[in-house]
Amino acid sequence: MKLTLLIGPTEKAAMRFRSLFKHKAGALEKAGIAAPDWNHVRLYAACAEADEVGVLRYKRGLDNPLVQQTLTSEFHSLFARELPTIKADHIVLSAAQLGSLLHTPDELARLHALLTPYFDDIQIVAHIDEQARLLVQHYIYAVLEGRRYPLSQEIELAKEKDWWTGALAQRQGNDPHFGIFNDIHHPPFWLDFKSLLAFWEKSFGKGNVTLRPLDLNALYGDAGIEELCTTLGIENSLGKVEPDRLYHPEPAASLTRMRHMNEVLIRFAQARDMIIPREMWTQVLRNVRIAGDPIEPGSLAAVSKHFKKDNAGLIKRFPDLSTALAPDDPCAPWEEADPQMGFRATQYLAAYAFALRKNGTPVAEKRAEAEAAKRASEKFEELLNEDASGAEEQAAKQRLLNRVKVNHQMVLSTQFKPHNNLGAVNEEELAAAYTPMPPRILPKGSTGNVIVGCMKNEAPYILEWIAYHRAIGIDAFLIYTNDCTDGTDEVLGRLMEMGIVEHRNNDNWKGNSPQQHALNKSLKEPVIQNAEWIAHIDVDEFMNIRTGNGTLDDLFAAVPDATNIAMTWRLFGHNGVTKLKDDFVIEQFDACAPKYCPKPHTVWGFKTMFRNIGAYAKISCHRPNKLAEDYENKVKWVNGSGHDMTRDAAHNGWRSSKTNIGYDLLQLNHYALRSAESFLIKRQRGRALHVDRSIGINYWIRMDWSDFRDITIKRNLPRLRAEYDRLMEDKKLKQAHQAGLKWHQAKAKELHAMPEFAELYQQALDVKLNETERVAYALSLDMES
Repeated sequence: MKLTLLIGPTEKAAMRFRSLFKHKAGALEKAGIAAPDWNHVRLYAACAEADEVGVLRYKRGLDNPLVQQTLTSEFHSLFARELPTIKADHIVLSAAQLGSLLHTPDELARLHALLTPYFDDIQIVAHIDEQARLLVQHYIYAVLEGRRYPLSQEIELAKEKDWWTGALAQRQGNDPHFGIFNDIHHPPFWLDFKSLLAFWEKSFGKGNVTLRPLDLNALYGDAGIEELCTTLGIENSLGKVEPDRLYHPEPAASLTRMRHMNEVLIRFAQARDMIIPREMWTQVLRNVRIAGDPIEPGSLAAVSKHFKKDNAGLIKRFPDLSTALAPDDPCAPWEEADPQMGFRATQYLAAYAFALRKNGTPVAEKRAEAEAAKRASEKFEELLNEDASGAEEQAAKQRLLNRVKVNHQMVLSTQFKPHNNLGAVNEEELAAAYTPMPPRILPKGSTGNVIVGCMKNEAPYILEWIAYHRAIGIDAFLIYTNDCTDGTDEVLGRLMEMGIVEHRNNDNWKGNSPQQHALNKSLKEPVIQNAEWIAHIDVDEFMNIRTGNGTLDDLFAAVPDATNIAMTWRLFGHNGVTKLKDDFVIEQFDACAPKYCPKPHTVWGFKTMFRNIGAYAKISCHRPNKLAEDYENKVKWVNGSGHDMTRDAAHNGWRSSKTNIGYDLLQLNHYALRSAESFLIKRQRGRALHVDRSIGINYWIRMDWSDFRDITIKRNLPRLRAEYDRLMEDKKLKQAHQAGLKWHQAKAKELHAMPEFAELYQQALDVKLNETERVAYALSLDMES
């Protein structure tokens, strides 16, 4: 298999290529090329020296000494798992960090050793522009990331004979706590393209490394497609592309201001022995920006002159570089621009000092966090200390343990760290019971607000779920079941006789899952065709409306122009309840995940309630799909806080992100486990959607969140109890419910007697993890599958 590796060395160009891969994936596939979404930063970290922690690794939490070993193992597993499933025989990957950060023979040897077992033809491509022009771009990036030194560094370096060696010699070591990173503060070694070429050819062979011209602004238009096709050696059959945002250089005076701020921020952090959050550092810099002219590359003619002879040799070998390596006309030598208007960085620092102290982290606290991480590591080792029978099994256990430790460090150190301070709503104060809702009167022919659902062996939980949703404004239910043995069909059958649900048998399902088969069939049902609003949710999911009187009418009034409402999960753990009881789920379980928890991705999954306006041709598990062209500008998706997220969700996606998470008006309480005994039965039953995936300890760890408490849904208990009691007045329904409960209790007893399930049950109850440890462990166990 062939691999074309685009190594930058500029990230902006690499990002543009990744964007083209995404938009042209289908056309590339027809040309026999695949561009898998492999993590390019983690690929770099798998090869980098353990102690070479630059700003990128620091921001991503990849500064653990185990990173290199662990990520190498991850990529071997990834390649072995995914490459056999890829139909194309040519892979392309864009990873600028490989070209701009790897600089030692050992680092490149690791990359070579990682790739060669899987690819028999590896082509390296670097996209370059003339050194002075690229230096201006790099300087802008470096200043925005905290650089403290002016361009006089590079001008002095241009007087030396060997740029590559001289640039690396200036490095003094990293001190991430105070924003000191070699790759940011010192000259970019990779501007020596002749040495860059020789460096890569030494590992990957002469003739396997190509230098291509880079015109950054041209890449953002159709020329980007032309360059991609030339790079990959294919005919341009990829079609047109939407132009992207053009590159606009930062004004020179703005760079001066920001560089001065970087200097005083570093000194301030060192004096206070304090870590300034990177996002706050960036915010300070952006607030001192000023308009003006950019740095002229011609002012760096000394740098251009240094590389003139080498560039001539490169053009002979790669004639397409002739324009790219032509320098700008010389102009007045560079001098740092006046920051204007009497700017003094220390005055701005005084204005920000209070906020910096408030939001900064004492280095001592970071050390304490490191101690906590050490204790967590010991806890992880205890969880994984089952005896391994052989060397291979022992090695696998050690790899998993290392991965957990790396992920824990990453989660602790980055924006993925979970917490509950999202928004100002105090859930303990939202405890007053809602008043009863009067019966809804529907227009003739309308089925109103409809839930379509799929069930298998859920008998004890159906009546609560039906009663709850009827009490908040659901008018009709369409429920599909398959292969039930616990009395689920009997409960639903009686509810259908009572005119409350439409029940359909789905035993003869076809395709990848019974759930999708049912949803496809549901589109032909009158109850769906005549609905006002439709939602597909499961029996372990409850709509928790947190506005007005807690009804769907109140929700719709709060978002009157919405056509789609994303209902983000809040995962609820087993809350210490081990036995399966005939008590309300929403009353038993109130321990849950934090509001802010971007990882693992299941925590922020959402289901969708949508208006039945004909905009979408398909209902899928989490959302409607296949948006009709005529409705492109007619749909409006909002999140659980009522904020517009149409751009993120109109065409695809099933999980909330850091930019669109919201719970203020609505959340979907997801009781995936219920009691520990319920979990055992779910494990034995299997899954409705991913029928090829088992439910084991990894599922428990991902779903058993118990660090925070949310009681807001309990305001619905009086109205739930009233509707539940009314339904239970029907003797046949009550009898069917009780029979289902007894079946589940007997099944739990049976499973306790089976060694496999008894061991799983005890293992689940023995897991004691806080929210950060849970994220790390969950990410490690199943790589977010």
